[in-house]
Amino acid sequence: MTGQLTNNKFHRPDIIQRLRNGETILVAEGYMWEFGRRGYLKYGGFIPEVVLEHPDLVESMHEEFVHAGTDVVEAFTYYANREKLRSIGREDELEKLNRTALKIAKKVAVRHNKLTAAGLCNTPLYVPGDGTCTAKVKEMFKEQIKWATEEKVDFIIAETFNDLGEALLALECIKEFGNGLPAVITLTPYGPDITTDDVPIPEACRRLEEAGAAVVGLNCGRGPETMLPLLREVRKVCKGPIAALPVAFRCTEDSKTFQSLKDPKTGEYLYPVDLDSARCNSSDFEKFTKEALEIGVTYLGICCGNCATYFRAMAEACGKTPPSSKYTYEPSLSHVFGAPEGQKYTRADKIREFMLDIKKN
Repeated sequence: MTGQLTNNKFHRPDIIQRLRNGETILVAEGYMWEFGRRGYLKYGGFIPEVVLEHPDLVESMHEEFVHAGTDVVEAFTYYANREKLRSIGREDELEKLNRTALKIAKKVAVRHNKLTAAGLCNTPLYVPGDGTCTAKVKEMFKEQIKWATEEKVDFIIAETFNDLGEALLALECIKEFGNGLPAVITLTPYGPDITTDDVPIPEACRRLEEAGAAVVGLNCGRGPETMLPLLREVRKVCKGPIAALPVAFRCTEDSKTFQSLKDPKTGEYLYPVDLDSARCNSSDFEKFTKEALEIGVTYLGICCGNCATYFRAMAEACGKTPPSSKYTYEPSLSHVFGAPEGQKYTRADKIREFMLDIKKN
């Protein structure tokens, strides 16, 4: 374990210093979708009740992503704001949920000498130009930031904003109430390359950077292939570190977002419960990571649909060897597909022909 021992804890360079030093920071997200896939979170509301009901599973998923190579343990506080908890009658448990999620993330991060991040996100209340709504959203951000600072996170992620105005409000709140913590602010690109308050996304990222965000960029909405062209435009106008966290689904030019993907058999939308039929694979993320690095992205991750094997592929494409690399696929160990000539099992060729449906006559 690296770092200097101070007050019985290891000191790590902060995220800004690490990025300035040329390091690529990997951030595993996608807890919401993965818990939904595993049957511990309700699609539709997407509210992280699992933090209250199964905190052990949240800790386990943090461990899983650390094993796969994340540099950051992000507290599972996505949609853990007052309005979302009110919608399911659990507003009185708001602080408990946030503090529990923050403590779990901090526990795992300290155990493995990783960075800890708190998470804010878009709200269902924000309306551009509506002062009353803005005041309510600001109060929701304020209380989550307050709990995050008290639980001593290393930085704050504010993500999945479709309106630049709400993203700027989140940044303003982090600067006002975050005790100097760095802010990573990411926008979600949907079909058009503009925010839903009609600002070109590259320009929106530039404005967030100029307003004081430590890292700006894109998360969610688009898959690896459909996010890359927009990242190139963001890189052209932003001077500092940029972020890229696509969803793990094979979006296309005709369906740029995972919300717009359709089942080729039925024509029905796959979002949200049938998206497994459009999942990416590990090779997709290896390719995406290499292209993103060429663009100059230094803050990388995977959003909805993430799983440990995808994240390991991303880490390895960055030249890292996380603990799970011990179990990366090794073709030579397969008695059917990998054994070299002279060491094949007697029936290997025939079995392979049957498996691949290329049986010779």
